[in-house]
Amino acid sequence: MALDQRQGVPEPIRYTLAAMVYPIRVVVDFPFEMGNVISRELSGRRRLMAENERLQAQRLLNEARLQKLDALEEENIRLRQLLDSSYDVGKPVLIAPLMRVSLDPYSHLIQIGKGARDSIFHGQPVLDADGIVGQVDKVGPLSAMVRLITDPSHAIPVRVNRNGIRSIAVGTGNLHELKLTNLPNNTDIRAGDLLITSGLGGRFPRGYPVARVKSVTTDPGPPFARVLASPTAALDRLQEVLVVKRDQKAVRLTSTGDKVEPPPGKQPGP
Repeated sequence: MALDQRQGVPEPIRYTLAAMVYPIRVVVDFPFEMGNVISRELSGRRRLMAENERLQAQRLLNEARLQKLDALEEENIRLRQLLDSSYDVGKPVLIAPLMRVSLDPYSHLIQIGKGARDSIFHGQPVLDADGIVGQVDKVGPLSAMVRLITDPSHAIPVRVNRNGIRSIAVGTGNLHELKLTNLPNNTDIRAGDLLITSGLGGRFPRGYPVARVKSVTTDPGPPFARVLASPTAALDRLQEVLVVKRDQKAVRLTSTGDKVEPPPGKQPGP
């Protein structure tokens, strides 16, 4: 290069010298070029890893939000069903959230988030969107205990919606089963019959769905048939319940498609 600047090397010689020097230049520049390439690759890899971590975190966040939305949708459906049931009941009701379920295997009790401050009283009927749940057993200022109809100590007067035959539905300690007492072997009752509250005793208003007969067993020995029924209320899936207020006449409640007879002097709703 110094010789070219001072004496003016001819073009062919300059071209030949450049060709001879090029491999040396490539070898000398190779480590620097490789360093630049590796630096760019590492930088790009770091950016990709950071972007991947960000996308993973965003995906988890979106999935959590979707789960929350699913839960909110299910809650909205449950509340809509309860509100629809309150219109069918035709009397003032109070929606109460479920707070706690008793773990005692010998009693079926739940705690609801309404109490004396909300005018809750002992013996008040409690139901869900499908039928009778139980009745208020103990009342506190801000909460109350509800005894389910499947509790072994609970009994509720019922009648067969099809023909009006009356009986007593007693809890068995099984959330999915009630038994009917004192029905003779020749009683006109069969599987599939809907049992509704009879209104006797004055505790539960007449016409609320209670259970559906699932089996009828007759034996020539005992004088009474063995009749088992399944509660219409979803006792094992309760989230909110309806607490029926007093001083109103019962109308009807069913989401099973059965026509439940209204109280005397009342006409069925549309």
